[in-house]
Amino acid sequence: MELSVKHLVQFTQQRLSWGLLTLSALALEGCALYFQYVMKLDPCVMCIYQRLAILGIALGGIIGLSNPQSRLLRCLGIVVWGVSASWGLKIAIELVQIQVENNPFSTCSFLPDFPSWMPLHEWLPSVFMPTGMCGESQWMFMGVTMAEWMIVVFAIYLAAFALFFQPSLSKTIKKGLSFK
Repeated sequence: MELSVKHLVQFTQQRLSWGLLTLSALALEGCALYFQYVMKLDPCVMCIYQRLAILGIALGGIIGLSNPQSRLLRCLGIVVWGVSASWGLKIAIELVQIQVENNPFSTCSFLPDFPSWMPLHEWLPSVFMPTGMCGESQWMFMGVTMAEWMIVVFAIYLAAFALFFQPSLSKTIKKGLSFK
C-alpha cells in the first residue's frame, strides 16, 4: 500500500494515531517505574527529566486525542509532542556524555531544578525524586545503556513528529469527502 500525504492527513485526524502516541509514552513511563521499583534501579536527575519529557509526549497525545478533528488541538498536541521529544533527546545526549566521560567533575545535581511553583519532586516523590547518580550506568541491553536507548526512543519520537507535523496542520477532512 502506498503511503501518501492524503493518508497521513487522514491518520492524524483519527483518535488511533493520537492514542498510539499516548499509549506508547505511558508504556515507557510504566517501564521506568518497573525499572525503579521492581528492578531497583535508582533514577538520576537526568532520568527524571527524561521521564518528564515522556510525560510531555503523552500530554501532547492526550491533547490530540481529545478531539483529533480540531485543527487547533492537533496543532497544540503536535507542538507539545515536538518540544517534549526535542528536550528529551537533548537530556539523553547530555546523560550519555556524562556517562562516557566518566569524569568526577562532570556530574549532575542531586535534586531536580523544577520551578518553585511546580516542585514535582515534592508533590510526587515516588515518581520525580532522583535517587541515583548520573555517572552510573546500571543497565544494558544488547550492549547499549539505558541512556543510549533513550536517545533512540526520542529520535523515533522526533522522526514520527517530523512525519506528522505538516499533515497535522492540514485542514480537517470531512468524512465522506476525498482529495481530488
